[in-house]
Amino acid sequence: MLNIKTIILASASPRRKEILEKTGLKFKVDKSGCEEKTEPGMRPHEIARFLSREKARHVARKYRNALVIAADTLVVLRGRLFGKPCNEEDAREMLKALSGKAHSVITGFTIIDTASNKELSRSIQSKVFFKRLSRDEIAAYIKSGEPLDKAGAYGIQGLGALMVRRIEGDFFNVMGLPLHALAGSLKKFGVNILS
Repeated sequence: MLNIKTIILASASPRRKEILEKTGLKFKVDKSGCEEKTEPGMRPHEIARFLSREKARHVARKYRNALVIAADTLVVLRGRLFGKPCNEEDAREMLKALSGKAHSVITGFTIIDTASNKELSRSIQSKVFFKRLSRDEIAAYIKSGEPLDKAGAYGIQGLGALMVRRIEGDFFNVMGLPLHALAGSLKKFGVNILS
């Protein structure tokens, strides 16, 4: 694995850091502080790619010879976007809406080579099937504190896994970084993880 450039993960997410660590790549974390604003009329895949690109560009300005990776994850149910809940009541409403239904998790990611200005953005979709949740189950999950900093008010890598009947697609995408697609895209920047 030839890796000369510094790799920067432009994210404060401990889950994305954990996923990227699975590759064995050496990287630094530099949180993007950019404001997450979108253009009106954008579709979910466009939003995920747009936000990941904005985050990557924000961090890329600081580095001369680096590969910057950024991502943004959305939960979508019948066209409605679910970001991170504002409070417990917001989390309760999200979980009630997702209960017993299938929804999509879309993660957009962007890679920027700051030396050449080469840029690549992709978005990956997974489908998540929730079991029907009782009022008590929702209350207990909210009490755990886990849903409050996660898109859609749940984390599949924690207690939230108990609410998921099955998924179609990349598990790591649901966690926030589609590892298979990311590894394939990194090859286009000369980073071959399995060689």
